[in-house]
Amino acid sequence: MFKCSLEKNQNLFAEIAKNAKLYLPVDNADGSASYGEWSEGVKWSDALNTAKSAKDFFFPQTEDLMGFKTIGKTIEIIDTRRNSEDFVVFGVRACDVKSFDILDRVFLTDPCDSFYANKRKHGTIVSVACTKPAETCFCSTFGIDAVSPAGDVSAWKTEDALYLQANTEKGKALVDSISSLLEECTDDAVNAQREKTAKIFDKLPLKNLSTNSFGGGKTMDLFDNPFWDELSSSCLGCGTCTFVCPTCQCYDIKDFNTGNGVIRYRCWDSCMFSEFTKMAHGNNRLTQKERFRQRFMHKLVYYPENNEGIFSCVGCGRCLTKCPISMNIVKVMKKIGGNKGE
Repeated sequence: MFKCSLEKNQNLFAEIAKNAKLYLPVDNADGSASYGEWSEGVKWSDALNTAKSAKDFFFPQTEDLMGFKTIGKTIEIIDTRRNSEDFVVFGVRACDVKSFDILDRVFLTDPCDSFYANKRKHGTIVSVACTKPAETCFCSTFGIDAVSPAGDVSAWKTEDALYLQANTEKGKALVDSISSLLEECTDDAVNAQREKTAKIFDKLPLKNLSTNSFGGGKTMDLFDNPFWDELSSSCLGCGTCTFVCPTCQCYDIKDFNTGNGVIRYRCWDSCMFSEFTKMAHGNNRLTQKERFRQRFMHKLVYYPENNEGIFSCVGCGRCLTKCPISMNIVKVMKKIGGNKGE
């Protein structure tokens, strides 16, 4: 394990940025935080998490796929793909790091999504352990250890230093590139911080939220549960929950006529929208109840059924804080699953 004095943070960031674009959480004027590109003087935010997750770096909200022009009966195909530059995403929390494992199972299985794979190849993730979790956090429900985050490099921030541990070949290459600013050390300070933060997690209100009533094979038990009517009745279908979610992967593909050809692009979509999966014959989910149920059944039943029991939620709490009518996956789990999470 290595450490770097917090007084040298800007030097550390500058050294990383010599070899790759560096992105890290920065404060916004409204008090939220978002990822921004580092440049001299840019400060690393102390926020627990960003408003939107680091998913954007690998699966952007909009992304050009191809272009084409038609001349008479001839179609010219334009390859718009570009090889990604190397980049580093610094300050990713354990919950968001876990979301990449979930997305990988969607985009890297055959047939592999070359756009996503290209970005994963060139991106290096530096995670940072949590020290001040919020009452909306419930990552431990899904087996995530927020005080020992994964990633290419794991980091722990104390009052006076940043501690770093390489976990992968990409992570080792990054640590080697900044070795002039690091000194080797024991993990005593990190262990002390882990113990201190773990005690906070033990006191969180959602600490005992359980997934026992969910998982693969529960479709017939849960699909026709009468509570879906009650839970979905106030849903606005705004899709906010899906757009802040680090594991949602649905997208639509559209064509845009530029006046000088056509650009085909993909953009995030939401199962909460009335036009989601709409086809020539209409929509296969006509009511908000059906759309609402689809979202949570996918997270808690369908995905784990097809992915060795892994749930498609990481307990980041964004949907709890952003939903305008306070309807979220925790309320669904408590109501449908029959547990109080207390």
